[in-house]
Amino acid sequence: MTMQVVATAGHVDHGKSTLVRALTGIEPDRLAEERRRGLTIDLGFAWTMLPSGREVSFVDVPGHERFLGTMLAGLGPAPIVCFVVAADEGWQAQSSDHRDAVAALGIDQGLLVITRADLAPARVEQVTAEARTELAGTGLAEAPAVAVSAVTGEGLEELREQLDAVLARAREPSATQPVRLWVDRAFSLAGTGTVVTGTLPAGTLHREDRLALCGARRGGEVAVRGIQSRGGALEQLGPVSRAALNLRGVGTEEIGRGDALLTPGAWELTDLLDVRATTGRGFEDAPSELMIHLGTAAVPARVRPFGAEHARLTFARPLPVSVGDALVLRAGGSRAVHGGALVLDVDPPPLRRRGDGTRRAVTLTAMPADADVALEVRRRGAVREDALRRFGVRIPPALPETVRRHGAWLVDAGAMTDWAERLTRLVDAEQRRDELSAGVPGKAAVDALDLPDAELLTAVTAAAGLAWAEGRVRSSAPTGLGAAEAGITALEQRLRSAPFHAPEAEDLAGLGLGARELAAAAAQHRVLRLPGEVILLPTAPALAMRELSRLSQPFTTSEARQALATTRRIAIPLLEHLDTRGWTRRVDAGHREVVR
Repeated sequence: MTMQVVATAGHVDHGKSTLVRALTGIEPDRLAEERRRGLTIDLGFAWTMLPSGREVSFVDVPGHERFLGTMLAGLGPAPIVCFVVAADEGWQAQSSDHRDAVAALGIDQGLLVITRADLAPARVEQVTAEARTELAGTGLAEAPAVAVSAVTGEGLEELREQLDAVLARAREPSATQPVRLWVDRAFSLAGTGTVVTGTLPAGTLHREDRLALCGARRGGEVAVRGIQSRGGALEQLGPVSRAALNLRGVGTEEIGRGDALLTPGAWELTDLLDVRATTGRGFEDAPSELMIHLGTAAVPARVRPFGAEHARLTFARPLPVSVGDALVLRAGGSRAVHGGALVLDVDPPPLRRRGDGTRRAVTLTAMPADADVALEVRRRGAVREDALRRFGVRIPPALPETVRRHGAWLVDAGAMTDWAERLTRLVDAEQRRDELSAGVPGKAAVDALDLPDAELLTAVTAAAGLAWAEGRVRSSAPTGLGAAEAGITALEQRLRSAPFHAPEAEDLAGLGLGARELAAAAAQHRVLRLPGEVILLPTAPALAMRELSRLSQPFTTSEARQALATTRRIAIPLLEHLDTRGWTRRVDAGHREVVR
């Protein structure tokens, strides 16, 4: 049965911790100061089993305005919220702050709990209605409501049943997604070492997993030495769960709240992203710097608005951010939520020219909330599939018509057509410039087309109907050899009648064939150039094999020379060429044989 994690929310002293204690029997206030003052200061954790047998963990958050950042660290990774309002006090200032945080995070699973019903039973209905009005426009507007008293026990059984029902309807988390566990606590235990805790919303953790650490103090990899959840040791843990991990390879002074443990290579670490305002005041009058809350992290970010709805954020440090992530925005020094934002792009284009910001605003306005693979590929021309997955872009089983897969790359069909046309023009221009050119060098072609990677050149070459040989792109059809054509034609006629009588240097010079002319002819497969400037026809190796196969095996170089009616100058490089093709092989220093 699926486990779940529920975070509390609500004004200070409205009974969140008391409620968790009554439901679980566990004291969520861990600190002596919290128990002495009767005030939650840090995150508290507890768990219980519901009537159905379903297990649920609670993250109890502080309600006081001074601890809003801590509250967001507890609420951020949790998929479900228990929003608490006291019957005797009703909706209060921090109720609004917590509501704004719930709205910014897009949390739409949970329930409304009216606590201290025994102190003001006549106000329960009024406070419930007031809370529903205040929650209008959030995902909790229609959440089930229960009135309880943690002191008398009134309503607790109904609350357990309602909570059970909410969890039964909750979205099923994926156990196969990459892990992104935001650390909310780090400490050391004698004989154990470094332990961190956090909420695992998706993916599966295994003992001895290696995870990438994205931290404010250090990065690198760490190993999971042990896993605990709800007080028991486990070999593996799936979502949604509270996890305590004993880590190897990191000290407690190197890891803490706001750091993340990740499936290696599965997340994009970025400090630059484009977002859309979802709640609050937007970006038109936003300060130049905001505090951004994601998971348990809180980082300052510079803000470049693109109007009221969109902006570019530059984080003070890279974070593992994915398209579709919800951010909470808070003005520096403020104890209130400025608003919420949805991440649209974690790999935004640079803004270098005048008017780029205005054009980017138009693009972002047209972007869907869920990343569209065709749009993402089109704006880049080509992108590696694994990079899009890191960005948080879902790749459908059947690609859109405009997207083609070439190895590890996804390529826009329009971009491929454009590259192919430009490459054709480039090759034609090279041929006009130099009739003997062997083609456009690969690096020059990649640079001229501004391809994202040289790996794509073979696909563009094929799309253009061109040929790729010896690191160059050239026409796949014979183009002639200009002034050297007559000499090569005469050489071809001579070698057809005597295929192993390679011309001497003075013969080649008499035909007007130098090194450049011969190289161009070889590139067009008109001749075969062997070491020592032995020039034969491309058919010579196959003709030689026909004669060599008739010899007694193995044979000597002298026997091969006589069978081919040629000289040692020609026979030796030809035999070595056959060796490299794997058609013949050496038996010993003086003998070869045909490979059958």
